[in-house]
Formats: sequence, C-alpha cells, structure tokens
Amino acid sequence: MSLSGHVALVTGASQGIGRSCALKLAERGATVAVAARNQEKLNELVNDVTAHGGKAAAFALDVSDEEQIKSVIKSVIGQLGKIDILVNNAGITRDQLVMRMKRADWDAVINTNLTSAYLCIQQAIGSMLKQRWGRIINVTSIFGQIGQAGQANYASSKAGLIGLTMAIAREVASRNITCNAVAPGFIETAMTTVLSDDFKQKALEMIPLGRVGTPEDVANAVAFLASEHAAYITGHVLNVNGGMLMG
Repeated sequence: MSLSGHVALVTGASQGIGRSCALKLAERGATVAVAARNQEKLNELVNDVTAHGGKAAAFALDVSDEEQIKSVIKSVIGQLGKIDILVNNAGITRDQLVMRMKRADWDAVINTNLTSAYLCIQQAIGSMLKQRWGRIINVTSIFGQIGQAGQANYASSKAGLIGLTMAIAREVASRNITCNAVAPGFIETAMTTVLSDDFKQKALEMIPLGRVGTPEDVANAVAFLASEHAAYITGHVLNVNGGMLMG
C-alpha cells in the first residue's frame, strides 16, 4: 500500500490519533504536512518522521480560524507542490449536559470539529481536481453514530462529519477523488485519559474484542483508505471500535 509520490495533510497532528496517522502515512512513503496549534510538538513529530527516513513539514494551525486554514493550505501547496491526501482529524470536546451547555462551548466544538473539515476540503479540493486524484478522510467518532449523554455538541459535530463525507463523496467521485470517514470507538488518547475509571470500565465491558483501541489501530484504517487498495470505496464510514457498534 505504497503512498510514494503523494502529499498528505493531517490536521490535529501533534498528538494522539493525528500523530499516529502522520507517522503511518510517512511510513508508507507519503510526504506529510502536519498541522496543529502546538509548534513544539509538531517539530518533534517532523524529527521522528525524518529520523525514520520519511519526509514531513510542520505548519502551525488553529483550525477554528478560517483565515489560518486558507493561509496554511496555500503554504502547504506552495512548499510541497500539492495536496492529494487530506486527513481531517482535529477535534476538541467541551462536555456538559445540554441544559447547562454554554453557547460558546457548542460553537467551539462545531467550528473545530465540523466547520474546519468543510473549510479544509474547500481549500484543498482544487489541488485534487487538478490532478484528478485525491483521498479525503474525515475522523468522526462512534458517538456521532450512537450519541453520548453530556456530548450534544461533540456528537452533533461528529454526526455532521458523516453527512459531509457522503455529500463530498458524491460531488467529487467523477474526478477520481474518494471521501470516506473513520469512526473510532474507545481509543487510548489524551482526550480519553481524563475520563473516570468507572466510565472506562463500563466502556471496556461494551467492547467484544475486550480491549481499548490504540491510535495506531485508527492510523492503519486511514492509511488503507488513502491507498489504491481502497480505490473503489467512497462515502463509507469505516468503524474502528473493537465491535462496540456493529451493523
């Protein structure tokens, strides 16, 4: 599943799933543009990629800022020549019961998790159309499929990503561009380490494979969807959840 000759942009790449995706795509031969707010962590990631013989470049980016998205994607194309794999991974949580949820927390999650994906696709799609080849992969969540109490904003943003994935897939399929989503279940990341032990135990009991997922489990799915092996797959949501949700 070589990705040699391709340029990938991964948002939210400084840690967790995004970092693993960047490493995996680079391992497969892609030149990787890594974007996130934390420049120091991005620089460490670039060093890790190059130390293993890969190619990567770091771009500081707050995906909640439309002008930054436009500027960074223009810079990526200018520096690396193109973008033909886009991984929309950046995401945040601002959990609260809906009766207490502040509008600012709703807006922050929708803007970061959903609106940014639309904006990144909009800015990167021209490069893909020009070469008549592209892979767009949106990282959604099992909670966008089944909902989660206290996460009305997060679940809505991730469900929205699924709808966006299918709409974009229909729009660009004739140009040999696919658009798919990966829906992680319970994955061991910085975002999940803050959850209570009781919640983690209950979640584990719901996973038929009997273990929590790793960022690399998700990265393997992303790398597959970015490859030629997935050329006839589009508008699909690939569940990476250990059987937590089936069907």
